[in-house]
Amino acid sequence: MSEKSETIVIADLMARSGVGFGTSGARGLADAMTDRVCYLYTVGFLQYLEKGGVIRPGDAVALAGDFRPSTPRIMAAAASAISDLGYEPVNCGNIPTPAVACYAIAERIASLMVTGSHIPDDRNGIKFYKPDGEVLKADEAGIREQTVSVPLALFDEKGCFIEPQSLPAEDGSACRRYIARYLDFFPAGCLAGSRILVYEHSSVAARVMTEIFGGLGADVVRRGYSETFLPVDTEAVRAQDIALARGWAAAEHFDLLVSADGDGDRPLVGDEHGNWLRGDVAGILTARYLDAEVVVTPVSSNSALEKSEWFTRVVRTRIGSPFVIEGMQQAVSEGARQVVGYEANGGFLIMTPIVVDGRPLAALPTRDALIVALGVLLLARRQGVPVSQVGALLPPRFTASDRLKDFPTELSAQRIAGLAQDPQAIEQAFPTLGAVTHIDLTDGLRATFANDEVVHLRPSGNAPELRCYTEADSAERAQSLNAECIGRLAAWRG
Repeated sequence: MSEKSETIVIADLMARSGVGFGTSGARGLADAMTDRVCYLYTVGFLQYLEKGGVIRPGDAVALAGDFRPSTPRIMAAAASAISDLGYEPVNCGNIPTPAVACYAIAERIASLMVTGSHIPDDRNGIKFYKPDGEVLKADEAGIREQTVSVPLALFDEKGCFIEPQSLPAEDGSACRRYIARYLDFFPAGCLAGSRILVYEHSSVAARVMTEIFGGLGADVVRRGYSETFLPVDTEAVRAQDIALARGWAAAEHFDLLVSADGDGDRPLVGDEHGNWLRGDVAGILTARYLDAEVVVTPVSSNSALEKSEWFTRVVRTRIGSPFVIEGMQQAVSEGARQVVGYEANGGFLIMTPIVVDGRPLAALPTRDALIVALGVLLLARRQGVPVSQVGALLPPRFTASDRLKDFPTELSAQRIAGLAQDPQAIEQAFPTLGAVTHIDLTDGLRATFANDEVVHLRPSGNAPELRCYTEADSAERAQSLNAECIGRLAAWRG
């Protein structure tokens, strides 16, 4: 390395570059995620782990990426940083986030996933994983504090490498391990007689889905491949994705339609009619199939979880996988077994080894899409009903969500704080809903009314947006209630 170097604190790098810390890693505009920024972020992450005695030079570090145009460049920058710090980069290729995490956790090595998840391809990110799983909020704080150095001779004035960088040859071990995880856990031929459509678009999960479903005996059909990246969001499904699914289901018979977001950690699971299930409902059904005892999920998830009375204990957390993981860790520390979690986006986490019908499944404490698709379909088969009817096993609770964009965070916080301690103020803000019976301040303000309807208000954690979640006994009512609330909240702008 050059003797001349630049020194910077990661927190300052965030402020100067505009590439901040999102859930479990860095995220920003692809143009802002220059080679230099990505190199320094990687150095900060590895340096933090090394100082904590978690890793040491000579160790392998796994990395993978999604199909965004900027991903290969960012992977190369990360690989360069890994090598320069004395570690061995293992290029796992274009595979799902849970696949590289599964491999790294089993190998007890650090890992990185280059992905912007479900956001548009003009943005990207890097998810960081310790040898035991995702970085949490305390780790984020530790990474922010790192002072890192970079040789001045590496980059030009635009933050691009002066000398071209390349990735090591691809290693398929992580992908093979992930596929084997499910082929070994589920009974051989358990999907025989099923016909499954995999909506490929631009998700790195499409290939492994095809191999796993086919390996378990299903007839797998692939549709909708896209050479350009599509930002499929499992919490805000695009109108065109709704239309595609219903069109495919109307044209041919399928027992299940399945897809995922760009990096394969959030599922889209559809019934035989082409209707996509909400992620928090699919999460409940998956937990049921896995014989979970303790289920951890954010406060925004559907309350059919509690009303089902299927589980020994339910734990509610703030929104975000780090909080779900912390909730699961706390449950384990208290002696709980068969502990799982999920988010409203459908991403499913397994904190402890799971045993179903005598078959073990290792823990995977990060969001995963595959287990949800398999769990929902096999629960339906266990009950002898099509996927469209498996939701009827649950009490009738439906959720809807929307957001007000360009809504100042300070204003959201001020307005919500004004309601938080005063049920009458909530009743005046939403006069058609009647008396407030319960207030939950876990994350924002979640109010339950006497008619058992729910309104949950929360400022976005990473954007000037005010989010509104509603819950009612029918999908139509949940949606109309959400529209009514959004209209009232818009008046807060003044």
